[in-house]
Amino acid sequence: MTVPDANDRPDAHDRVEAIDRQVAHLWMVRTFLKHADEAEDDEELRSVVRDIYDFILAVGPIDQVQDDAGYLKMAKKKLSKLRKATELYEEIQPEVSGHTNFVMAAKSLRLALDRISELVVPRDR
Repeated sequence: MTVPDANDRPDAHDRVEAIDRQVAHLWMVRTFLKHADEAEDDEELRSVVRDIYDFILAVGPIDQVQDDAGYLKMAKKKLSKLRKATELYEEIQPEVSGHTNFVMAAKSLRLALDRISELVVPRDR
């Protein structure tokens, strides 16, 4: 008997859908940061915006997903870039602005990253 690949488990589609829900949060953080006046003169902040978008673009819209395993593989591949963007934003956020919107963006970005990480590389149940 062969052991099924982890990405072929029956819950793979559920994981894809759960990641997509987190992508909605990433989109909102990205949009907020992209349109913030602070982004005009801050190259590091603009790089965070680009890297978040890179993850979103790589996994694509859920309605176009035809291969759950491929989606999960791409999400895993791009996860390190999203992690670096999150860590960079957490580092620079106090310098960028202490306004509640920027603080909450950091929290939201971290929560989305953590959840996506759990979904991309799930622990054995």
